[in-house]
Amino acid sequence: MTMTQTAPITQDVLTIPRKMPEGPINLVGLTREQMREVLIAHGTPEKQARMRVGQIWQWIYQWGVRDFGEMTNLSKAFRAELAESFVIEIPEVVSKQVSEDGTRKYLVRINGGHEVEVVYIPEDSRGTLCISSQVGCTLTCSFCHTGTQKLVRNLTAGEIIGQVMMARDDLNEWPEQGARNVEGRLLSNIVLMGMGEPLYNFENVRDAMKIAMDAEGIQLSRRRITLSTSGVVPEIARTAQEIGCQLAISFHATTDEVRDRLVPINRKWNLEVLLEALRSYPKVSNSERITFEYVMLKGVNDSDADAHRLIRLIEGIPAKINLIPFNEWPGAPYERSSNNRIRAFADIIYNAGYASPVRTPRGEDIMAACGQLKSATERARKSRREIEADAGLGD
Repeated sequence: MTMTQTAPITQDVLTIPRKMPEGPINLVGLTREQMREVLIAHGTPEKQARMRVGQIWQWIYQWGVRDFGEMTNLSKAFRAELAESFVIEIPEVVSKQVSEDGTRKYLVRINGGHEVEVVYIPEDSRGTLCISSQVGCTLTCSFCHTGTQKLVRNLTAGEIIGQVMMARDDLNEWPEQGARNVEGRLLSNIVLMGMGEPLYNFENVRDAMKIAMDAEGIQLSRRRITLSTSGVVPEIARTAQEIGCQLAISFHATTDEVRDRLVPINRKWNLEVLLEALRSYPKVSNSERITFEYVMLKGVNDSDADAHRLIRLIEGIPAKINLIPFNEWPGAPYERSSNNRIRAFADIIYNAGYASPVRTPRGEDIMAACGQLKSATERARKSRREIEADAGLGD
């Protein structure tokens, strides 16, 4: 498929519908147009519907209000009607762990009793929330703990943006009602780097990120949102056109032979095809540069030859290379490259003119680091022997 084609990539994966067969409708995750449609369907005059959407939207996404009774610029009668037909619900926090370095990891429960993990990483100049897009993952990347958990289903747009709202609750940073101040935010950036492959759940991810970027709501710039994909090539162009956020690629190898093993989706869209798609992305989305994520695996992808090959591969692409020391997990089939090897690799990249920051592992003591996310219930179900078997280390 060429990059001009935009047929959606689909999987045989269930996504719980926004509107359940019975009971009130959750407004969280609906686009403005979808909210307008459900309001009209429940009796709001069509001429008033767009204005009502704007009012409700601000209460939910700008000020974090969950009770229709508090929406004081709506009439009491209308508030009562809303409470009869609708709810404002976000994922439930099951547990929260706080790392020694301040990283927070949340286990949250969504519809159907499923669980996903969300991580908040505080830094001096920003606070980044790593959110999930699927329960489990279908990609089975061999270095990733999440990949040992079977894919259950896609998250809805409400469950995705609900993770952002949940974190803002915990950080206590909703502005006071009527205020618009967004300076000095604790949650200033979103990265779609949690559980799942975002581009295998494109529509829900797109709708959730549009809500996050809406100027009358959470108000995050598209440059503060980064979507990480393992390389679902046909959806990369759609990401540029329909979301326009920053793009990160789980790259991790410089030959098809090695990447086929580390990131199996490479067998479907190999390095040549992936890189062709990436060369078009910054031009379409006006993104500054693409981030290449590269996990450092001892004796696998960390040689000087790999570094020089990487430079040749990305030539012509505005890029930075994020070097990620491998975060080990029980039964992992790889080891972290040594600090000296990582520095030598980084120096080669840097001397070629590319930014090559080495990511400082965060939250390792609570299994919140990159590649370590997995729902606690799923983790508890598996013995070490089962984990090792999933990683291909069994007899």
